[in-house]
Amino acid sequence: MINKDEEKLFFLLADDHMLIRQGMIFILDAAGINYEAFHASNFRQIRECINDNLIHIAIIDAHFPEGNSLQIITEIKEKKPEIKILIFSGIDENIHALKYLNAGADGFLSKLSEEKEIEEAIFSIIEKGEYISPVTQALLMNSLNNRNLVNPLLSLTERELEIARMYAAGYGNLEIANMLDVKQNTISTIKKRMFKKLKIENIVKLIELVKNHS
Repeated sequence: MINKDEEKLFFLLADDHMLIRQGMIFILDAAGINYEAFHASNFRQIRECINDNLIHIAIIDAHFPEGNSLQIITEIKEKKPEIKILIFSGIDENIHALKYLNAGADGFLSKLSEEKEIEEAIFSIIEKGEYISPVTQALLMNSLNNRNLVNPLLSLTERELEIARMYAAGYGNLEIANMLDVKQNTISTIKKRMFKKLKIENIVKLIELVKNHS
């Protein structure tokens, strides 16, 4: 819960598209919230704003040209854990919401949401300190029985995870085989097994998973 004694709420609106930030301004105005908003279009500006200003709520896109926002969420929570973070993104909530909550976000909201739901999410963050949509709530319930929903890499063995991290570091099959002193065919077999477990089809997706869940 955000301190009710504060006369004004300070928001950070972080998205690389100005129209999205302006749309959020429209919603904040229409909701009658007493606020001041700071804008950021990249990670550098987010860091500067967090360091230099009082921020109560940060509304942040899940992806920027520099990459996903998982690391910046962790940084914010380490420096100023009192800041509430609402991820506002166009990526699939069913697939991605849990990993952002696991990184420290206090809510996840789709950009496809209607204005009323966006307003409800903001007030939920203000009053409760979190926003859990019906979709995310169902995911959280399912994750109690299936921890792989939170982190798919948990389905890998220690050896598979070691090799996955080597791929993410830029090594190829032959290099990994030489480093682990095994045959190249063995690495290829393990790679296929990892793809099947993670339900992916290529190295690019594997590297993305490793980076997102490291």
